[in-house]
Amino acid sequence: MRYFYGFAPYIERRGKTMDFSAVLAIIATISGITLGWLGRTKSLKKEIIQEAGADALQRADVDYIKRGVDDIRLEQRVQGQRIDALSERVTRVEESAKQAHKRMDRLEE
Repeated sequence: MRYFYGFAPYIERRGKTMDFSAVLAIIATISGITLGWLGRTKSLKKEIIQEAGADALQRADVDYIKRGVDDIRLEQRVQGQRIDALSERVTRVEESAKQAHKRMDRLEE
């Protein structure tokens, strides 16, 4: 068989070249999938770590707010007790003043 312009080596090697190309393509595809999967896993781990940090910070903030609310409630309770005590004292003073006015009225008569 006679080949023109040096095409014989290409035609004879063409089958081997395609087999090598197919294997190379399969290897490239598998490595691409593997690298993509590893990258996704790594980014997922980073996201989980960031979310966990954000959740921990949020919980700490909520705990801080709870403590503040508890302090305010305690202070409000103490303030209510002070107001009750003051109200009782004012009532006693008013009663005392009323009795004093009655005594003064008796003296004037």
